[in-house]
Parts: sequence; C-alpha cells; structure tokens
Amino acid sequence: MEERTLLTLVFSSLVILTETIAQKHAIEIYSLHVDCKVTSRFAHTVITSKIANRASESREATFEVELPKTAFITNFSMSIDGKIYPGIIKEKASAQKEYDTAISRGQSAGLVKITGRKLEQFHVSVSIAATSKVTFELMYEELLKRQLGKFELLIKVRPKQLVKHFQIDVHIFEPQGIRFLETDSTFMTNELTEALTKVQNETKAHILFKPTVEQQKINPEVDETLLNGDFVVRYDVKRVATAGDIQIVNGYFVHYFAPHEMPAFPKNVIFVIDRSGSMAGKKIEQTRAALLKILQDLHPEDHFSFIIFNSKVVEWKSSLLQATAENVASATGFMRTLSASGGTDINRALLTAVSLLDKAEKLPERSVSMIILLTDGQPTSGESNVEVIQENIQNAINGKYALFCLGFGFDVSYKFLEKMALSNGGIARRIYENSDAALQLQGFYQEVATPTLMKIEMQYPENAVEGLTKNNFKLFFEGSELIVSGKISNELDLLPVEIKAQSHASDLTLKEEANVKEKEQVFQNRSYIFGNFIERLWAYLTIQQLLEKSISAQEEDQKALEAQALELSLQYSFVTPLTSMVVTKPTGQQQMELVNKPTEADNEKPSSFPVGANEYPQLLLQLPKQNEFICLNTDGKARPSVHLLSDVEQGLTVMGKLGDKRNHFVQFEILYVNPPVRIHVSTEEILLSHNNESSRLPWTESATSSIHGLRVSVEKERSVTASLSDTVTVKISFVKFPDDFLGLYFLNTDRFSDKVSGVLGQFYSKAQFENNSKINQRADERLLSVSGSEHRVTRQYKKDYRLESTSDPVPCWSIHVTP
Repeated sequence: MEERTLLTLVFSSLVILTETIAQKHAIEIYSLHVDCKVTSRFAHTVITSKIANRASESREATFEVELPKTAFITNFSMSIDGKIYPGIIKEKASAQKEYDTAISRGQSAGLVKITGRKLEQFHVSVSIAATSKVTFELMYEELLKRQLGKFELLIKVRPKQLVKHFQIDVHIFEPQGIRFLETDSTFMTNELTEALTKVQNETKAHILFKPTVEQQKINPEVDETLLNGDFVVRYDVKRVATAGDIQIVNGYFVHYFAPHEMPAFPKNVIFVIDRSGSMAGKKIEQTRAALLKILQDLHPEDHFSFIIFNSKVVEWKSSLLQATAENVASATGFMRTLSASGGTDINRALLTAVSLLDKAEKLPERSVSMIILLTDGQPTSGESNVEVIQENIQNAINGKYALFCLGFGFDVSYKFLEKMALSNGGIARRIYENSDAALQLQGFYQEVATPTLMKIEMQYPENAVEGLTKNNFKLFFEGSELIVSGKISNELDLLPVEIKAQSHASDLTLKEEANVKEKEQVFQNRSYIFGNFIERLWAYLTIQQLLEKSISAQEEDQKALEAQALELSLQYSFVTPLTSMVVTKPTGQQQMELVNKPTEADNEKPSSFPVGANEYPQLLLQLPKQNEFICLNTDGKARPSVHLLSDVEQGLTVMGKLGDKRNHFVQFEILYVNPPVRIHVSTEEILLSHNNESSRLPWTESATSSIHGLRVSVEKERSVTASLSDTVTVKISFVKFPDDFLGLYFLNTDRFSDKVSGVLGQFYSKAQFENNSKINQRADERLLSVSGSEHRVTRQYKKDYRLESTSDPVPCWSIHVTP
C-alpha cells in the first residue's frame, strides 16, 4: 500500500509537511532551503526541498507552496534520479487545450488557488521509488509594495517535522541605504534565538535562520518541532528631499519617489455604507467598530459625511461637516444606531454621494475629495445592471473625485467593484470575514488617510526613453511609494527627470539628473544580485499595469492590452492570469499538471452569468464520441439510494444518495468485483472495505491507497479518484460552496461496454440526439433519445464541479429523469 506525504512550503508564505498513514517520516525532508534576494524592492525567491524515501516501497508526495498573490511564478522543476522534469510556461488557452486532452486520459491538474488575503497555493505531486530522492525547486518574483512606511516579508513556519538542514536566507540590497530593519516572531525561544543572525551595513543586510535539529525540538525528549508560527522581516529605506532615487542596470531604469514629512491635504470624505440584510450580525458590528475608530482619526481640517443604504438611501446630513469634536461626537452617536435589513441599491447610494460632493460649499480650496464604499453583496434594488451602474458612476464623478470600493466577504462581485474603483482613480480591496475585519477596515483607511500630493507627473525625455510604465498619478499618500520604469537609449549619458505635482501649500517642480554610467556601477560585481533585475522589474510592473488597465477598458482596447501583457509574460517566463505552467512527470504517473494564476475576482461566487449559471447540476457527463455535455437531475427522494451505473463487463457499480435538505448527492458507493472492494464516499470521509477489513481516508489530507491494482487517491479537500487498469476511472469532486456536496464523473469512458446501465449509465450506451426538425428548430432545445424514450432537453449554463470553483459555467443540455 502506498503512503502519501504532503509537503507545504511558503515564503511570504508557509512551510508545512503533513504525514498521512502508518510509518512516521518514511519520506524524510532532509534539506529545506528558502533563499530570497531582495534587490531594490524586487524580490527573487527560490525554494528548494530535498526529500528521501526511506521506505522499501514507493511513496507519493505532494509539494505545496503558498506564495504571495502579487508574485509571479517564473520556474519550477523536479529532479528525480538525476533526471529533471521542468515546468513549461505557455499561453493559457494553449496550455488548457493540452491539459483537456490529458484529463480525458485520466490525468490530474495541479492548480493554483487563493488561500487567504495575502497568499495563493501551488501544488504538484509525484511518486518516489523506494530509497530514491527527489529535489523540488520553485522560483517566483514580486515587487514589494510600500505600505504605511515599510516593506514586509512574512514567513509562516510550520514544518511539522524535524528537518536536518533547515535554512531561511533573506539578502537585502538597497542602494539608497537601509533606514531600519527588524525581525519579529511568534514562536521564538531562547534556543531558537541563537539560530537567528542578522548582519547589516549601510546598504546591505543578511538575515539567516538556521536552527539545528536539537534547537527545533519542543524538548530534548520529544521529536516534535517548535517551528510553528510567523517570522516577519520589516524594513524601509533612507530618503532625501529630492526628486526620488533612480537606479540603472543594462539600459533599464527604475525611479522611486516617496517624499516624506510633507503637510497633508485636508480630506473631504463620504463613507457610503451598506446596511442591507446580508450585513446583519457580525459584519455590521465590525463595520460599526471600525467607523467609530476612523471617526477618531479624522483631522480637524477634514470634512466628512455618511450615507447609509439598503433599498433606501439615507444621508446622515444634507452637507459635509467639518471634523470638529462636536460633529465627530454627533456622527459617533449616529453610527452606534447602525442596523441591517433590506435590499442593496448601490447605484443610488453612490450617485447621492457624488451629488453631495458636487454641491458642497466652503470646502478648503486645496483639498482631496474621496468616496469610500463598503458593501457585501450584489445590487438588488434600484438599478441592478452592473455595467449601467459603472457607467452612471463614471459619468457622475467625471474625474473629480477618487472612489475606493471595499468588498466585504465573498458574496460581492469583486470584478464589478474593481472596475468601478479603477475607472474613478481609486482601488478595490476585499475585506475578509474574520475576527479582525474591523482592523482590516481601519488599516485600509490609514493607507488613504494622509494624501500629501496630487496630480503628480513624472516626466522623462521622450526621445531617450521607451516602454515607460505609468508616470501620471492622481494622488500620493504618506507611507506609500510611486514607481516608474523604462528603457533608455544606448547613447544617453545623463537621464534628466522632472516631477510636477500639487502640494497642500503650492505647486511643486522637482528636477534631477542621473549619470547613467555612475548609476550602473552601483550594481557591478554584486554576487547577491540576480542578473538583469531592473529589466525583469520593468516587465513585472508593465504586465501588472496592463492587466489593471484592461479591467476598465473597452472590449477592443482590452484585447490589445491583454495581448501586450501576454507577449511580455511569455518573453519573461511569468505565470500570470494570461499564461499557465504545464508540469510534466515521469512515465507511468499521471503525467501532466497545470498551474494557473488566479485573480482576486476568482475567489468568489460567479454572478454575472445566465440564469442558473450559479447552480451546480446533480450529475454532469459528456456523451461518448460527442462534444456535448448533459446536466442530469434525478428525483431521489422516493428511494434512499439511486442506482446510477452498472457495467458487468467492467465489474463496476455506482450508487448515490441525495442529501435530506439539499438537491445534491452527499454519498456514493463504488463497488468493484475484481478486486472485491467497496468504496464509500461521503462529505465526511472515504471508507475502503476489502475482505472484511476497512480503512479510512479523511478529506483533510492528501493520501493514496492501493488494493490489488485498484488505486484510490485523495486530493486534499478537492477530490477522490479510483482507477484500475483497463477500467473506467471514477472521480468524485468535493464541493464546499454553498453547501457541502459531491459531484460524480468518469474518465476513459470509451472503456464502458454496451451493457452499461443505470440512471447515469444508460447515457453512455443508449443516448443519441434526434434531428431538430421535430421541435421547430429552436437552437436552445433538442430531442435526446435515451433507452428508446425521447426527452426534450434545453440548453442551460451550469457550474462545473469537475473544476476549481474559479471556472466559468459550462453549457450543457439539461434533462430530468426519474429512477
């Protein structure tokens, strides 16, 4: 029987190893190294894990890495017995086509999915032969973003195993000089402190965490690890009162601009707060707590107001009020009465806020006006078409104010909020429904609470610079940083820069000249710098900005922007939302895994699809030799168990049970004749029965079990697959949203015999579409003949439980049958 060991690593990230089944640490991680080189804010991370199989038979391991959402994977490889299996980055549609071909042969997908507010997860699995070794190596890159005056690297450390060679290296090189550097940890003891070293000079720092096996132990008598918690590195750079800092390598430049100690603009801010029924309970309590704290943080020269809305829109006051102690106290009393009920009229609430700013009087002449929207759902009252709302708001704001959109939880359409914010000079942010939601809201407000510059233009000589990234910015907030990058011509000796902006006191013009040769010498002969980092930084930033710009662009412009981003993604080998990585594996294993890059908008329910597209079918199948999908629903209430499929020649029977309170399957029984095995799959666990013996496989971890050639593989909280040579492969997806249920499908369906039967089985042998002439040629209706009976089927869109929840609905022909 095979065992399965799950390895999870994270930088700004998480390091986890979970063993499953029997022999402890049969698969040993003998070396684990996270190496991060941060050169002028651009972080290049390499994670290397070396594993040995100490058992006398093969074991299967899954390598999982949680990496920052802002990072792009650039390379992955596995080295097994001296042979390297690389990941190849391709255009997404091409990679998906290749993967679709592979999945039809029963192979599996390794997808990247969002796991939290800062991280997303990469994983790939491979079988390791007895006494063999495997080396996993993953690389990713990201541009660190300055927030509230600091850059931060977060390392979550949880190996759950003592590791002989455990090491985390962080090398930082900042030519401007390191202003401060600190480390923090939730698990550090006196013994572990001895394993942490920090070496720093004016521009460089090296942080090394290298605990011995003895230092890792909870105590000398127990072989369990202390490493369980957060390890954080924070730093910032030195700045002088100039036009920022310019750095140049191999003809590419990056310009950082973050003026400090400048007076802040007074703010005119309107908080537009959703109090619809879905906000009831903890959400409205946390919103109230955050707003009460934000009120205390308003500056006396600020002006503010509140609009609260459900299906009705209520203005706290008919005009903006100055943030005097008296007015803040009045607003505090109003906020304490905030309660939730009713629908969601986002359109009228935002238009009311714009109107309030338009007619405002006696506001400071030089001030910044902004609207902050907080909502947890879709527009359900008034105007509900999101495209109409986006157009209405953009026309009303007309560039005068900044709109920030906060989406509370996962019922919101993040795409809708993101497009609306980006079209109006702001940003969107998701607020996670955790115990610290009030702190998340306060943290966002702190980021935008201190605008010190507006209408910033960073200008460079047109004839000497090309490929310039965004160089005009609506606002600059204290504690952040503006970044511009581009390519300079070979002939240029001096790169002149001019920055124009408006401050609270006056209009500013700052000028600077960078000596190209002098700047390039700064980075010569630095062993800890990775090659052409500014060129890669430029490509990273350009791709990010093209993708962001495409969100609010018209369809034709959107395609052009995405085409540019795709070309750069492929040229610089970045896994972005437009590319995928295809991972090949040794012969004889499931040979292909697909790595995609999700966006924040993928991390929620689909919403703007045809009616029914947010629903899952009970059963989904593809008709043999036809590119047509059937969505099958059956009434199973009359009987406790539904006979779904039997094939005597395959020696396979599948039964299913619908949930008592939901119209989906919650249990399946898979029965094999040879070997005589019963697999009971429920939303709680998987039970294997053979020769009067039973074993349990939980959903909470990945594992594999083999019984006389029948292989049962559990992919943690995703799916279970039963495969047997020359037999149809059975796969069951575990869907957790909105309610736990199971989705059944088959692979290698050409192996079914013509004797296959059952509610589902009959479609694999006795189903055929009839000529449409019998039903008035409607494109969305057809006649389907099944076992001699004709059924009228209709074209619908349903969610595909075979794939990640991020996928679009699948078109299928819907049919209802009675067992």
